[in-house]
Amino acid sequence: MNSQAQESREALGARLRGFRKDAGFASGRALARTLGWQESKVSRLENGKQNASEEDIRTWCSATGQQDHVDDLIATVRHIDELWLEWRRQFQAGMEKRQSKALPVYKKTKVFRIWHPTVVWGALQTPEYAAETFRQVVNYYEVPNDTEAAVAKRLERQQYLYRGERVFNVLLGEQALYSNFGGPEVMIGQLDRLLAAMHLPRLSLGLIPRSAQLDIWPGNSFSMFDDRLVLVETYSAEFSVTQPREIDLYAKAFALLKQSAIYGAGVRDLIFTAIQHFEGLARD
Repeated sequence: MNSQAQESREALGARLRGFRKDAGFASGRALARTLGWQESKVSRLENGKQNASEEDIRTWCSATGQQDHVDDLIATVRHIDELWLEWRRQFQAGMEKRQSKALPVYKKTKVFRIWHPTVVWGALQTPEYAAETFRQVVNYYEVPNDTEAAVAKRLERQQYLYRGERVFNVLLGEQALYSNFGGPEVMIGQLDRLLAAMHLPRLSLGLIPRSAQLDIWPGNSFSMFDDRLVLVETYSAEFSVTQPREIDLYAKAFALLKQSAIYGAGVRDLIFTAIQHFEGLARD
């Protein structure tokens, strides 16, 4: 869990502990007996070691005479959930809904800073490449297959590459040119798309060569939207960073990664080399 979510969970736990003490329960054990819970659950909730459910909040507030605070605390629980969203939960109704959520964020953003070490960024993907990534999501998380609708929503993001005065600073690892989604033909089409995108006036596309000396470890992919939001992806979940001091760390990481990147002709050369690689595979 990112530190902002953890701090929020600990603050919630402190409020619950205060309610317990104000109600005359001298220990977590005493409250646990009243609620019919394990003592360890009370301890984990009070110390921010476990997420509270909405029902936990209602039960706790009822036992401690703090029903007036139920709505406020439930809003806090939902906010913590938003900071850390499991992929399986996000995709439980299919992938289109998650793609739709990104559109308002893109619309409001003026400056994008994108880091993807192994995969082409979504707004630069071809339909075929995007479809293959979604098929892998379906198989991995065992969620409903709405690949066609999800691809259509992802491609809607591309409109912002051509509209308004937005600035896109995109960094990819060289591995992103070789991570094989869909086979040689799909990859050749995707690499051609990157070559075309390089001509967009407000897109800066940098590549970090595999042999480049790094000033910071690559880490997870992340997307920065102005200086107000960072989305970080892991295998299990996506978490949101909104705390200024944490956003500053991601901005610093992006700047350090950028120092290892190449641009312009160097990028074109690496892409052409990758195209030749996949053309060779297609002939075999």
